[in-house]
Amino acid sequence: MSNLDVRPTETACHAPEHSGPVAEFLQPREVPLGGIRSMQVKRTLPHRGVPTVGAWCFLDQFGPQRTTMTVLPHPHTGLQTVTWPLQGEIRHRDSVGSDVMVRPGQLNLMTSGPGISHSEVSPPESMLDGLQLWVALPTGSDSVAPAFQQHVDLPGYETRGLRGTVVLGELAGTRSPATTYSPLVGAQLDVDAGAMTTIPLRRDFEHAVLVLGGTLTVAGAPLESGPLLYLGTGRDELPVTSTTGATIFLLGGEPFPDDLVMWWNFVGRSHDDIVTAREEWERDGQHRFGVVAGHGGERIPAPPMPPLRLTPRRRRRPT
Repeated sequence: MSNLDVRPTETACHAPEHSGPVAEFLQPREVPLGGIRSMQVKRTLPHRGVPTVGAWCFLDQFGPQRTTMTVLPHPHTGLQTVTWPLQGEIRHRDSVGSDVMVRPGQLNLMTSGPGISHSEVSPPESMLDGLQLWVALPTGSDSVAPAFQQHVDLPGYETRGLRGTVVLGELAGTRSPATTYSPLVGAQLDVDAGAMTTIPLRRDFEHAVLVLGGTLTVAGAPLESGPLLYLGTGRDELPVTSTTGATIFLLGGEPFPDDLVMWWNFVGRSHDDIVTAREEWERDGQHRFGVVAGHGGERIPAPPMPPLRLTPRRRRRPT
């Protein structure tokens, strides 16, 4: 999926200080995903106060809505895209030759390396629901080649009153087979009705929880669909209770050590990184970003750069 804002706001992120345990609600903003009849997405990352959770630097929730997703070829740099459908299917094509249907329960992981392009198209007027997230690639990953992986058999995690799927990274010794470049976790977890349970965490990770359905209490904070609950670092476990049952997505990772500049669909380390990527895409993009077959040369042009130099913005300290 793309950031299709025609005037995207720059997001420049300083490496965070360890915050310790917190409970901070990050409210989503509604973003149209292109065109007059665009589908709407709820975007909670990057957030002005908390731009990253570990290496997770972007989180869109799309749906549930009946719509047609038509995202023409567009570029990415410096990241991995994680597509996690909950309902419906999407055709993914990219410049490394992938052409697959993306369906619920399947992890679809695209690694940009220095540059990749892809498209995403759903059947007309289909019911869609799901998440797309970006994971920032760390400094030193310049040699990572563009790639795409689809995993249809992901490991399960289960404890008293709770079960789910480890989508990316590792949760309590259960590891996803997907390739990652920094320590992190991404897991969808189902909490039983009437459950009082705990989720084991890594104390050196920062974590956040998004509700996909139902309601529950997380670390004493009532939580329902909408906001992302940012939990900071320094937790060994996460107490969870639910009277109705709930489905959540758990994010976590070591606090990202690098300063990032994010603009449109590019993740870099400086203003100049972003300018160069944009210029190369606009020139025709084939050398750096490749070609996505089947679109007859159609693609999404990059928006104009803002009339300022993209500079870092400090993470807001929790209150």
